[in-house]
Amino acid sequence: MPFLSDTLARVKPSPTIAVTTKAAQLKAEGRDVIGLGAGEPDFDTPQNIKDAAKRAIDEGKTKYTAVDGIPELKQAICAKFLRENGLTYTAAQVTVGTGGKQVLYNALMATLNPGDEVIIPAPYWVSYPDMVMLAGGTPVPVVATLENAFKITAEQLEAAITPKTKWFIFNSPSNPTGAGYSRDELKKLTDVLMRHPHVWILSDDMYEHLVFDDFRFVTPAEIEPGLYDRTLTTNGVSKSYAMTGWRIGYGAGPVALIKAMGTIQSQSTSNPCSVSQYAALEALTGPQDFLAPNRKLFQARRDLVVSMLNQAKGITCPRPEGAFYVYPDISGLIGKATPKGTVITNDEIFATALLEETGVAVVFGAAFGLSPNFRVSYATSDAVLAEACARIQRFCAELI
Repeated sequence: MPFLSDTLARVKPSPTIAVTTKAAQLKAEGRDVIGLGAGEPDFDTPQNIKDAAKRAIDEGKTKYTAVDGIPELKQAICAKFLRENGLTYTAAQVTVGTGGKQVLYNALMATLNPGDEVIIPAPYWVSYPDMVMLAGGTPVPVVATLENAFKITAEQLEAAITPKTKWFIFNSPSNPTGAGYSRDELKKLTDVLMRHPHVWILSDDMYEHLVFDDFRFVTPAEIEPGLYDRTLTTNGVSKSYAMTGWRIGYGAGPVALIKAMGTIQSQSTSNPCSVSQYAALEALTGPQDFLAPNRKLFQARRDLVVSMLNQAKGITCPRPEGAFYVYPDISGLIGKATPKGTVITNDEIFATALLEETGVAVVFGAAFGLSPNFRVSYATSDAVLAEACARIQRFCAELI
């Protein structure tokens, strides 16, 4: 009898975490490595949020809480959805998890049966398909190409829906591409979903506040109220509030779904960290004035990276609407070789050679469901980004 579960054969470790770990190992060995793999802001958590956590500790708020979140935080989440998205929820419709990933995982675990299909636009966040498979479902990627700015069309969505479709996972702005759907683009998708009442919508809004230029963020249930009763709208404090390590995500949707997700959480992690919940409460209810300056800094970094990568031989880098990622295309480099003789036959070999020969760590595109590409996280300083892009330029120029 095998010791390990057959479930493990359906999933793989996170490639983004693997790249970050490899970069850290090389740094520890003394290599000059620039890690552009992690989706983590380099800003510190705002002081008022840290102070709120300290107060929670001093006041003894270090015990178990309700499984899916303290009442105060749930009320703050309701207020956030109403204030920023025009969505009305009660506390009974809100769940708080250990990061946005757990909220998504709980929803899939609570709803998927063998044979259920989940439509996932590709390029996708690496964890979506694996979480679907862990929950017993079948991921159905729908590829959005560079020519369509990495956004799927209504026609593609319509064609992917079958009687077995249970969920449509929507992520805008996107990890890994930064692509954001405009109001008109999203309305076309929601019109399709209105024609298929058996399909639920899982909207991952984690990068809501990281949008640039004149782009305006919108979420599906905001665009089409008719989808409200079959939409789980998820978000968190990790990215916008520089709280990745605090591990707080949240979601809001129909009461029956939220209760089912609570059952999953009650038998897995139980409540999120109590101190982190009070920190998240301050994040959502305290001053928001740092969001705009941070957004401006990220926009400048985006412009720097897009400009420099488009000057690299054989690379095409589109200009995304949000998040803190770019997803360059390397079609012009396939078939070329490094001076050491490594032939670039795919994006994984490109990323491996780039790390070994220049010390720049990126994530290869196949991990996100679209090749030949790679993802750069520009959540680091201008100086580091400029050096990394200069190394990429030199690497590409030396290919023969």
